[in-house]
Amino acid sequence: MARDRYTPDFDPDCGDAPLSAARHDIVIGRWQGLRDLLRDTGSDWPLRGHRIRLLAQACAGSSTVESWLAAEPHSTDALVLRAATETARAFTLAIAAGRGVPIAQDRLDATVLACLQAADACPEDPTPWISLISVGRLYPAGVRRQELARWWDELHGRDRYSVEGHLQVLHYYSARWHGTHGLMYDFARDAAGVAPPGCALPVLVQYARVEEFRYVLDGAKGQHAAMGLGQHWDHDGAVSDVRRTWQRWVLGRGDAAVTPVALRDLNYLAHAACYAGADEVAAALLRMLGRRVTRTPWSYTGDPARQLVRWRKELGLRA
Repeated sequence: MARDRYTPDFDPDCGDAPLSAARHDIVIGRWQGLRDLLRDTGSDWPLRGHRIRLLAQACAGSSTVESWLAAEPHSTDALVLRAATETARAFTLAIAAGRGVPIAQDRLDATVLACLQAADACPEDPTPWISLISVGRLYPAGVRRQELARWWDELHGRDRYSVEGHLQVLHYYSARWHGTHGLMYDFARDAAGVAPPGCALPVLVQYARVEEFRYVLDGAKGQHAAMGLGQHWDHDGAVSDVRRTWQRWVLGRGDAAVTPVALRDLNYLAHAACYAGADEVAAALLRMLGRRVTRTPWSYTGDPARQLVRWRKELGLRA
């Protein structure tokens, strides 16, 4: 019998079947599935944030959320999704315009207003504050330090261990946006340092390492600059960071199942472990993930499927 070959499953919904069904509703122009999904999600903030982030990306190119609001103008879930969708649209405009080309101030202000309206409508929900911090990056000079601190305090008071919220601040503080590599790493390590065992926040350091890699690679001028990335993944500090995240987060979470919310974060740690040469950690993580993987961050270092097949082979893992 032929041996079963490993084929990664890059499900954009991370194995979240109810989310996949709701996204199908967007394709056919129905909003009722979105309403039912978010109602059933309730106040599970990490899951709600995961679903709203991916729904917003799908809604950005359609009028589904506007149709929902027209039918139910006082729906708090619709207002929160509209804020996230406007944020996704703003980033789409930024990407289309090109790096360094500012978006119209009134367009950004309208997105901020949508986020604040959602926050007022659903005061216990951290999600609108995540959207606010995210869109703040798009202002050419960022936002005032006091304003960013206020948004952060509002988010932190609602979900102090929000990985997505911390990740948006990390991006804001990165050299790509309104900070430096040092500021970004300091924020990531400070957050990791106060996280309880089993909390995913230590993986922010791996997100920071990927962000630095992308920044340097994008700005590399010729082969010499790119060669400076040679030890980016496997110097002593990077290896120690991988092992620290593994111990504090993954070992601390015990035998917990790999949820759709955790899938992207586990891929970032698995990617870091592979490139750091932490073979035992990498093998354990790739076993946990199985076929369920995300394209990022693998896509930043080559073809995702080929890398996963290669690393599994090198680590002696079977399909």
